[in-house]
Amino acid sequence: MALSNYERMILLADEVFASKDDPDQLDVNEDVIEELLHIHPATVSEYDNGEGPIAWVLLIPTTIELMNQFIHCEISEKQLFELTKKEKIFDTIYLCSAMVLEEYRKNGVAKNLVLNAINKIREHHSIQALFVWSFSKEGDLGAETISTITSIPLFKRKNDYSS
Repeated sequence: MALSNYERMILLADEVFASKDDPDQLDVNEDVIEELLHIHPATVSEYDNGEGPIAWVLLIPTTIELMNQFIHCEISEKQLFELTKKEKIFDTIYLCSAMVLEEYRKNGVAKNLVLNAINKIREHHSIQALFVWSFSKEGDLGAETISTITSIPLFKRKNDYSS
């Protein structure tokens, strides 16, 4: 029996991020999603083609101070999330993750989800920067495209995804 889109998305997340094996990464579960939605409803987005999700996007609005600590490896992704929950005013967005099932890639699905989410967050917060911790060349390129389209400067945490 073929896996559902949802099951395939879970496998993709485990394959790409291996967050359960990395204590510094945010292990996204239902509690984390609920807390993210409390921070802002646009933090979690999905595209469902009628047969289940084919794309998931996760953004975390936070502060420039926390962004700087994160990109300089002074705090982990988990700590970024925990510290962000205490904030009320956000001036940057962490492009946390964007995943698309392979056969739907290169169609702008993730880009459109991210742009819509950023626009919704910008309705309530003056966003001055974006930042990313890429795990792939595609992630880097996607973040750069989002930065160009929104005219918001992009900052990157170093990661060696070539291995």
